[in-house]
Amino acid sequence: MGLQGVGVVERLLRKLLGPLCVLSGVIVVSGFFFPELVGETVSGRAWLVVSLLFFGSGLTYLAVLPADADAEPTEAQLLLSVRHRSIADTVGAFCARQDPVTAGIPLVVFALFFAGQLLAPDGTVAAVGTAQALVTTNAGWLFTAVVLLSLLCCLALLVGPWGAIKLGGPDAEPAYTYPVYFTMFFTAGIAAGIVFWGPAEALFHYETPPPHVDAPARSEAAVDAALVYALFHWGFSAWSAYVAVGVPIAYYVYQRGAPLRVSSILTPFLGVENLDSPWCRLVDLLAVFATIGGIATSIALVGEQFLTGIDFQWDVALETGGSLLFVAGLTIVFVASAQSGVHRGIRRLAGVNVALFGLFAALFLLVAPRAFVLETSSRAVGGYALEFVPLSVHLGNGPIADDWVANWTIWNWAWWLSWAPFAGLFLAALSRGRRIRTVVLTGFVATSLATMAWFLLLGSTSLSLQHAGDVDVLAAIDAHGGAEAVAGFPIFEALSLSRLLMFLFLALIVVFMATSADTSTLVVAVLTTRREHAPTTGAVVFWGIVQGLVAVSVLVTDSVEVLQAMAVLAGGPFALVVLVALAGLAGSFYRHERGRRSSLGAARASVRDGDEGED
Repeated sequence: MGLQGVGVVERLLRKLLGPLCVLSGVIVVSGFFFPELVGETVSGRAWLVVSLLFFGSGLTYLAVLPADADAEPTEAQLLLSVRHRSIADTVGAFCARQDPVTAGIPLVVFALFFAGQLLAPDGTVAAVGTAQALVTTNAGWLFTAVVLLSLLCCLALLVGPWGAIKLGGPDAEPAYTYPVYFTMFFTAGIAAGIVFWGPAEALFHYETPPPHVDAPARSEAAVDAALVYALFHWGFSAWSAYVAVGVPIAYYVYQRGAPLRVSSILTPFLGVENLDSPWCRLVDLLAVFATIGGIATSIALVGEQFLTGIDFQWDVALETGGSLLFVAGLTIVFVASAQSGVHRGIRRLAGVNVALFGLFAALFLLVAPRAFVLETSSRAVGGYALEFVPLSVHLGNGPIADDWVANWTIWNWAWWLSWAPFAGLFLAALSRGRRIRTVVLTGFVATSLATMAWFLLLGSTSLSLQHAGDVDVLAAIDAHGGAEAVAGFPIFEALSLSRLLMFLFLALIVVFMATSADTSTLVVAVLTTRREHAPTTGAVVFWGIVQGLVAVSVLVTDSVEVLQAMAVLAGGPFALVVLVALAGLAGSFYRHERGRRSSLGAARASVRDGDEGED
């Protein structure tokens, strides 16, 4: 696991990164909050380098700090452990331990994809676009059904008898406190999409209301409908996909002795002794492909947003070279965090992430139009509750509505499902010692509420400023080619504490992406290592670099949207995998967990016993 952090490289990094963070931090803070002191000393392009040095050196320094020398690794830490070796041993162990199927095929597929982008870009784009359109349009019913079933499963686990099952047995204890447990899963599962879609999605629905919503564009009625749909796409339905994968894996790992793999969801059909079958390899292979494609695409998109902020603040266009520099810096951060293990880098960066998230939200609420936010948010929450079932089963009722649902709702469900393998596996790894009900309360309820609160705060503020004519955010988006990444910056500029908000927003972009990428790197390293071994440092570093290189290749070949479409395509097979997982879990509960009393049953029995006692 590398808990002690006494390696030579890490010691050298700590000596270098501390002073570098302080020096670059002084420059960045001076440039943001006291620009008159800096003047023209630092050029616009240099701001990117200095900002990356500050954020990257600070986060990396935090990740490689040593842990308590007396701390014993817990069971959860050992499940995602990393074997630290010398360089020579690392290379040898890496080659010997890699699974040729789950490690080799994704590398070949990505190589062929980028070769196609270079040699026949038009054909590749057309083929992927056609495939995505076919999946999101023709398989919309499947995604809708799977997400709805996942949500119903979460509700059943909350109130049913199986929620009382303690993963790992009655004597198992959680590896982390509840705040740390929530923090690590929330930051791993949401990525930086929450940052730039928070102020943007409701605006898009405000400008172009869903076809079945009876509201003119940019009207008062469109405000409420826009927020309702933002909550729907990012709320309970979305997070339920992670739980639908994570709970079955956790149950089979801790209750039935299955290995920590996504393919463990096949345990009730194949048995623990047969989890090395071709079907299992296929499931893990799809998980690796979806994870790398989804994370690499997000890294590229987040790089563009970070540069948009630099451009908006200092009017400097950095284009592809700046994006490549950003991706390289971010890759160093999340690789350092991943190789340090769950107990050090991943846990610490998640803590920083949630602290920044809370600080930003508190400051933003302080300067936002609170009356409008509270009024609009209350109406949106009410509308979300009333319209939840119709929205959950709506597939369109005409060509325009069909396209809208396919491009927004179905696309969102496919994207969340493509992230479900790595997020679900990480949730399972963290959940030993927790009751299933606690896992669902965390991965389904708490995360959804935190996400929805963010969208209500930023979305209602952006709608307020846009609808009142104080800021034309939609015009700013159009001026930057329709990119949602720019939406937050004109909003901050119109509010008090604008410089502080923008500074924290840029920090959130970096940290949110790092906390998802370090987790995905560790999960991919686990899935691509032979089942009887733990991944070595070399494996973690290698797969982290692969994710960075895929992101770089996406930027160089201008194929962000194409790779994103391919990652979404992986959501199709995983929709079927989720169905299998839920069916298998229901069968396992029926065979092995009968006789348990539900929460409602226990409450009724308690009331009945009380009444009998009075008699």
